Amino acid sequence: MIVDLPDTTVSKISRALVSVREEGGAVALGRVLTLIIVTREGAAEEVIEAANDASREHPMRVIVLMIDGDSAETRLDAQIRVGGDAGASEVITLRIFGEAGRSNLESFVTGLLLPDAPVVVWWPNKTPESISKTSIGRIAQRRITDAATKSDPSSWVASLGEQYAPGDTDLAWTRLTRWREQLAAILDQPPYEPVTAVRVRGAADSPSTALLAAWLRLALDVPVDWAYLDAEEWPHGIKSVTLVRPSGEVLLERPSSAAAILTQPGQPSHELAFPRRTLRECLAEELRRLDPDVLYGRVITEGWELLDPPATKETHSA
Repeated sequence: MIVDLPDTTVSKISRALVSVREEGGAVALGRVLTLIIVTREGAAEEVIEAANDASREHPMRVIVLMIDGDSAETRLDAQIRVGGDAGASEVITLRIFGEAGRSNLESFVTGLLLPDAPVVVWWPNKTPESISKTSIGRIAQRRITDAATKSDPSSWVASLGEQYAPGDTDLAWTRLTRWREQLAAILDQPPYEPVTAVRVRGAADSPSTALLAAWLRLALDVPVDWAYLDAEEWPHGIKSVTLVRPSGEVLLERPSSAAAILTQPGQPSHELAFPRRTLRECLAEELRRLDPDVLYGRVITEGWELLDPPATKETHSA
């Protein structure tokens, strides 16, 4: 069910939400959190779809803020979606026009938050500086950004530690989960030799490459040689990780975007299913934990400070 509320107020939206739930038989008792999405016009449906998919694991209320601060007219338009149009969530879309979009955004969501439930804010594209200090960020337990959507992902990743506050995270980190799990599994198996050096290679548009290198530098306390590859060599995502050990090199490498091959000394090669993670998978994972991700904080601060700059293109050697 979809209900449009043009030129409205927050109090009218609250009353309409109650009426819609009563009419449609939906209840809010099973909602476990409020997810606020701050996005732009034209990009809302993709992120709403990801939130709806994630809501099947995490029933929630979704509040989508789209701001047109350049509009001459000051107005608030809203839309409420419940039932089949909202997955296992309730979706409230707020389009804020004019001067209202340049004021305190917290005032638009305070009356719509689920009582006594955690608040998560997600900026899927355009992101303000110091997100924890924004009016929306201050009311949230978790704050999610996405370096992959920035015009310069590598610079964005490099600046994450400067503005970090407990509760911040970035989906570039979440996309590393499979790589981190597989590399940890390798180190938990014989021959239990120490790693003496690491090489990491990834695409120029992959901010996760830098975060993986910083994590390995922090976790293993060994030199990490990392670099971005030209698009002609590797178009998207992480390409390979090499662990150097006394008995030889362990190589985890993607021949394609959906698989990886694990090569270890004295063992046959293994092909692993290694698809790139979807937006829905990353969002659902982040919503599983509402406490600060301490490891992420250490990686973008301590790990990043320990990490050497990326190798130049002339020294690439995957």
